[in-house]
Amino acid sequence: MKISTKGRYALRILADIAEHGGEKNVPIREIAERQGFSDKYLEGIVSRLSSAGLV
Repeated sequence: MKISTKGRYALRILADIAEHGGEKNVPIREIAERQGFSDKYLEGIVSRLSSAGLV
C-alpha cells in the first residue's frame, strides 16, 4: 500500500502533537520547525486534519 506525501506528513504531525501536546495547544510553527516542513504546507494539512476532527 502506498501512502501519499501528504498522508505521511499528516501522520508525522499527529505523532508530533501526541508527543509534545499534552494538555496544551502546539503552535503550527513549532511543529514545522521540528519536522522540517514549510509553515504554509503544514497549514493545509492541519486544516484537513481539523475538518476531519482529528486535531
